[in-house]
Amino acid sequence: MITQSGRSLCTFSIASNRYYRNTSKDLINEVSYVDIDTWGPLAEGCARNLKKGRKVRVVGRLKHDRWSDEQGNARERYVIVAEHVEFHPEQKADQDEDSETSIELTEEALVETPVAKKTKKS
Repeated sequence: MITQSGRSLCTFSIASNRYYRNTSKDLINEVSYVDIDTWGPLAEGCARNLKKGRKVRVVGRLKHDRWSDEQGNARERYVIVAEHVEFHPEQKADQDEDSETSIELTEEALVETPVAKKTKKS
C-alpha cells in the first residue's frame, strides 16, 4: 500500500505460540497475535515475500497507538514498527534441508540479501 505522502506501507500480523502445562498437567497452547508495520523499501520487500504460514523474525520498536472511534470510545493498540525482517526458508518436499537460504531485509536495505542457512554437523 502507498500512503497519501507516497511512502510504502506493509502491515501484517504474526502469531506466536507458547506451550506450557497447567496445574492439572494438561498441555496448553497459548497463541498471541502481534501487528507489524513496515515502511519504505522494507515494506516493499515484505509485500513481495510474505505469505500466510511463512516463518519470520521481526526486530523493531513497540509503538502504542491511541484514538477515538466513531462513537467517541477510546481505543488503543500496540504495534511493532519493524526495522528488520528475516524470512525463514520455505521447506519444499524435494529440497535438501542444508541447501535452503533465508532472506533478510532492513530499513536501509533496498534489495534482499540471501543468507546461507547453517549446515548441520555430521
